[in-house]
Amino acid sequence: MSQDDGRTGQGATGTMHKPPQQQSRRPESTGRGELVTQGGKTSIADVVVAKIASMATRQVGGVYAMGAGMSRTIGSMRERLPGMTQDTTQGVQVQVGERQAAVDIDVVVEYGVSIPDLANAVRRNVSNEIEHMCGLEVVEVNIAVDDVHLAGDDEEQPEEPRVR
Repeated sequence: MSQDDGRTGQGATGTMHKPPQQQSRRPESTGRGELVTQGGKTSIADVVVAKIASMATRQVGGVYAMGAGMSRTIGSMRERLPGMTQDTTQGVQVQVGERQAAVDIDVVVEYGVSIPDLANAVRRNVSNEIEHMCGLEVVEVNIAVDDVHLAGDDEEQPEEPRVR
């Protein structure tokens, strides 16, 4: 049995092995890049994966809003404060490992949209974007539908001024 010290390309018996760049190369069909290579390790923060998942979810038609009831309420109040911006990861929780990620998403859907079709489209888009941008294998995308948006729900009636 030959042993390779990883530096010379030759084992203890003198047999040649493939050059290092050929050994660590992934099949091209996966579409994912290496996060751990001979040149070093790339780590991706949870917030990065959460933002990608959020943007990928919002791209799917039929998603009205993201987040459970209380987080949406707090988010809308936060947006009204001067200098505050929208939380781009609202409704998204992720767990990120060295090679894999799991995503939980809370959404509000538009009335009339097929929820199973929407969930499949969200899963597909989130998985594709995370795998493409981060090189992580997405092991699961869990979707919780927290509400259905009806057409007249968000239309605020303008108040008549009390004085003229």
